[in-house]
Amino acid sequence: MLDFFAVITKGGLVLWYFQDVAQQLKTSIDAINALIRNVVLQERGGMDIYTHGNLALKQQLDNEFDLLFVAVYQNILQLSYVDKFLSDVQREFRERYRDDLKEGLYYKIIASGDFQEDYRRILHAAEAQTQLVKAEVKKPRSFHESAKSTKTVSSMIVRGGDREQQRQQQQAAAAKKAAKKEGKAKRRDIECNNNSKETRVEELEPEEDEEDEEEVAETNVLVNGGEIELSSAIETEKKAEDELDEETMRRNREKLFNKRAGPKTPKMDKAKSPKAKGKKGKEATVWDLCGQDSKSLDYSSKGGSGNATQSSLRPDFLPDQSQIGTLSGNLRGMDIPAEKETQKKSSQGGVFSMFRGLVGGKTLTEADLDPVLEKLKDHLIGKNVAAEIAGKLCQSVGKKLEGKVLGTFEGITTTVRNTLTESLVQLLTPKRRLDILRDVVEAKKTGRPYTMAFCGVNGVGKSTNLAKITFWLVENEFRVLIAACDTFRAGAVEQLRTHMHHLNALHPPERHNGQVMVQLFEQGYGKDAAEIARHAIDFSRKNGFDVVLIDTAGRMQDNEPLMRALAKLILVNEPDLTLFVGEALVGNEAVDQLVKFNRALANHSTSNNPQIIDGILLTKFDTIDDKVGAAISMTYITGQPIVFVGTGQTYTDLRNLDAKAVVHALMK
Repeated sequence: MLDFFAVITKGGLVLWYFQDVAQQLKTSIDAINALIRNVVLQERGGMDIYTHGNLALKQQLDNEFDLLFVAVYQNILQLSYVDKFLSDVQREFRERYRDDLKEGLYYKIIASGDFQEDYRRILHAAEAQTQLVKAEVKKPRSFHESAKSTKTVSSMIVRGGDREQQRQQQQAAAAKKAAKKEGKAKRRDIECNNNSKETRVEELEPEEDEEDEEEVAETNVLVNGGEIELSSAIETEKKAEDELDEETMRRNREKLFNKRAGPKTPKMDKAKSPKAKGKKGKEATVWDLCGQDSKSLDYSSKGGSGNATQSSLRPDFLPDQSQIGTLSGNLRGMDIPAEKETQKKSSQGGVFSMFRGLVGGKTLTEADLDPVLEKLKDHLIGKNVAAEIAGKLCQSVGKKLEGKVLGTFEGITTTVRNTLTESLVQLLTPKRRLDILRDVVEAKKTGRPYTMAFCGVNGVGKSTNLAKITFWLVENEFRVLIAACDTFRAGAVEQLRTHMHHLNALHPPERHNGQVMVQLFEQGYGKDAAEIARHAIDFSRKNGFDVVLIDTAGRMQDNEPLMRALAKLILVNEPDLTLFVGEALVGNEAVDQLVKFNRALANHSTSNNPQIIDGILLTKFDTIDDKVGAAISMTYITGQPIVFVGTGQTYTDLRNLDAKAVVHALMK
């Protein structure tokens, strides 16, 4: 039995609803609002069932009149008739109120309220049909439908002639093996004779496959009248062995004659390499990166030229010193190509060339859209979107296009482009506004530091992008404390120390009223990362730091001990923002990584409301050209926004994700 059913316009107006007596109205309304917020607005129409607490919801769109039909029932129930019931109610509601829906006279539909009898009739018919299907007893198969009926009586009878034939075939096979043994003995005698003459002759052995074929051929000897000519088969085999031996002996004689007649080639004297005049010492390594030797790159020595902060200046971190001060304020978004160029390219070809098969002047049906959406799915997978997510996204687009009445080809192209663009933009748009600079200021007013934790798999660029975010925060006059909680990877602390020296060299204390803007908090290797982070937060609170950035060790999503340690770090320190750092190069792997990271943070936490991933940092975005599918996959899985995008190796290569730029690259 359904608990709640509603017909809603896309503007949010409820045209008609039915409520079960036992179900509270507020619970059903909250579930429908969650469905609209998390499914309809987030373009997740490919979901079959949406669960909210102990309720399950199914929805169906009517694109012609912009209506939403929602059925709510208990999640524990397995109602198989809901899909057909939604279609029947949609068809009946459209036919009854077609004229009012076309003219937009919604108040007449609300005032009439005479759809309840039709609703009950359709519901009873669906439930009765389900009961009939359940009551139908499955009959056992008849004998003619079983596999035993294919076996005949004659095939099960073993005749005496067949046994005699099998015995004769076995005798033929045994005789063949005996003949082969005699042939091998003769060949061994020939080899002994050749070895006595100090010559080595290569003999051509028959291949194993040929022996098998001969064995099969000999065992399949023709049977005439139940008797086999065994003696003739043995004689034929012996003749073949004799011919083989004579032919082999003839070739061996030819090889021996050619070897004796041929001239002997004199051995070439090896050219003697000139001896070195003296041992040469090992030359100093010159690195291709800076053109300097190892001594000038050793920043740990106390001596040398100048202090440690000045010696840590490296051009690969910030080649253009004039870029200092350009990142103040919010980060700028990614570049978007001009709209005219986009329209020219899309008119010539691209993903929308596949919609030329759709003719105008008709209502699009599921049969019309299936082949087109299949091509669209392949296109999205080619752009590095996970296969499962590409399928769900195409289902969402198909539901929006089904029932639309389109005109000319230009209308089809525009409609499809707008539908897909709208779906992707809504998917990539964050559900909540995330302004880190504002949150840092608010935390500073309360006298506590703003904490950010970075997690992800190995080698995605957590430490490098942490340094970029540090540079951006320092550009906005915030003091940053870096907590070195990667106590597992060798060189992790030294890498962060190098970044700290270089950032302080770019922003020396003289520019900030004598304050050191970046400092590293470290306690060595092999320590508990959660305790290091807790001590770093206490240290920052006492010394007036504004932001604490927690660098964690890279870990694979299947490593349970390390995932448990990450969950402990987040549970103990409760960071304001937990960022998952992922590569833009991954496709289906991004789904597995995010799902298992979120699951581990939820399962290994002892809190009733565990903290999971709050945002995504997408790295190596400059290496993928137009294969931007990882952004779609990660956002679809978590529902969390992509906060930062890494576009290079220098400190200024940090951007905000622009949904329009991603959509443009995805639809090339």
